[in-house]
Amino acid sequence: MKVFLSSDMEGTAGVVDWQQCVGDGPEASAGRRLLLAEVNAAIGGALAGGATEVVVNDSHSTMRNLPADQLAGRASYVSGSHKPLYMMQGLDGSFGAVLFVSYHGSVGAPAGLSHTYNPRAVVEARIDGAVTGEAGINGLVAAHYGVPVVLVTGDRCACEETAALIPGVHQAVVKEPVSRLAAHSMHPESACELILERAREAVAAAAHAEPPPLDPGVLELSVRTTDIAEAASWVRGVDRTGPRELRIHGENRLATYRAFCAAILLTRPVAESV
Repeated sequence: MKVFLSSDMEGTAGVVDWQQCVGDGPEASAGRRLLLAEVNAAIGGALAGGATEVVVNDSHSTMRNLPADQLAGRASYVSGSHKPLYMMQGLDGSFGAVLFVSYHGSVGAPAGLSHTYNPRAVVEARIDGAVTGEAGINGLVAAHYGVPVVLVTGDRCACEETAALIPGVHQAVVKEPVSRLAAHSMHPESACELILERAREAVAAAAHAEPPPLDPGVLELSVRTTDIAEAASWVRGVDRTGPRELRIHGENRLATYRAFCAAILLTRPVAESV
């Protein structure tokens, strides 16, 4: 069974500040080491659960946070910016399971480093009326290809938000949010042990899991300014339904996701100018 692993970073045990997530300073280097250990734990668990191949998509920031030669299990590595499917690049119908590792809570949620793709643009995101974070949005791609999302790891908020949209997903809660810049984290070794075991269980049971039930998968966004909303509406499949409200519904769930990514990319300069 092929397993697809999308790794973010803010949900890693011990990571609580943006300096641990961005740039090349000593704190960022330490954060990447913590992330690598959790990714490798998930790979190890997937292999123990029956995976024959693991593809890791680095989905955080510039998307080149993991040393390719240190990935466990000879996992292949999708890295770098401007990927057409962003956090889900590399997934297709040949996979048997999807793992979300080191995910965080949605923008506005009481969770550490909470945001949804671009914190300067997105105020709230909803799928079929339910508030979602990045896991739910990324789940649109898994739903399109008919691949089950079987594991999410990260803070409690991220795991609970994912489970609300994808019932039955296995969870590895590695830290409890205290504020947006504070958390009570498990010891990294304990966090990795938990992730390994949950990944093993999730992949072992993947044959009986269902793809995310995101149907029809209409994505609605509230954005920070009217200028952001106007620019986003230039993207095919994105309709402006209010001064700062957007509705995204493509011809299928993959088209919806691609329209969302295009809107995020197009509006970045506008969002950063205010």
